[in-house]
Amino acid sequence: MSKRISIQGYEGSFHQEAAQKFFGKDTRVIPCNTFKEVIKIACNKNESDGGVMAIENSIAGSILPNYNLLQGCSLRIIGEMYLQIEQNLLVNPGVKLENIKEVHSHTMALQQCYDFLDRYKWKLVETDDTALSARHIQQHKSKHIAAIASRLAAEIYNLHNIAPSIQTLKNNYTRFLILQRQEQAVVIEDSDKASVNFHTDHSRGSLAKVLAEIADGGINLSKLQSFPIPGSDFKYSFHADMEFENLKQFETVVGKIKPLTKEMKIYGVYKKGNIPKPLKAGI
Repeated sequence: MSKRISIQGYEGSFHQEAAQKFFGKDTRVIPCNTFKEVIKIACNKNESDGGVMAIENSIAGSILPNYNLLQGCSLRIIGEMYLQIEQNLLVNPGVKLENIKEVHSHTMALQQCYDFLDRYKWKLVETDDTALSARHIQQHKSKHIAAIASRLAAEIYNLHNIAPSIQTLKNNYTRFLILQRQEQAVVIEDSDKASVNFHTDHSRGSLAKVLAEIADGGINLSKLQSFPIPGSDFKYSFHADMEFENLKQFETVVGKIKPLTKEMKIYGVYKKGNIPKPLKAGI
């Protein structure tokens, strides 16, 4: 039976691609306008089997509001997916480059493709979503408008990929978290990564002691992100992504750092995702 997974954006988005790569091609996505809605639906067992949420990009950095959403919900991280963000110029069948007068897409997608777009005198129109732009040109059978979106959007909306991989930087990756409700999440015996949130008493050297125990335990701290604690006087909690060789190693380190923290929450223990090889440049 196919999974029902909430995603931010429309069908044909990179979120849908991440969901299908993790759960399978037959995954049914539930499009959401906001990440907050993604979390809300993912928490409801009557509406979905989980959610997929982007958390950071190799160029733009962390999506900080999404860490706050993660902290405020009871969902567990059961996996992660890295996608290379490949932008493509999509048109209706029969439309040629010389026919194009406008290009529609999300502002970030347009910015990622300026080197290609600067070759032409097209009008650039900012929209709310890359996949939605693709859907609109398909629905209106546009002959003079192109969209910048994913290959999946081209497939779903029967559009022609007239110029593939037009983003300026080819090593542009987004990391997505795979989220499920706590009662669904199972222990992954061969897990090698965990996401944890903690804060200390903010006394001198308290954070250093935690980091020393992590290092002494042979764990690689692949990410450490600070967040202000609401209502405090410039005190911070920390999100830590830890990579390890086996579950016992992680559990041992957790046992040592827990007494050094005032509060600690494990968001999930899962298999580390693989970063795909860069694609060759397109037109």
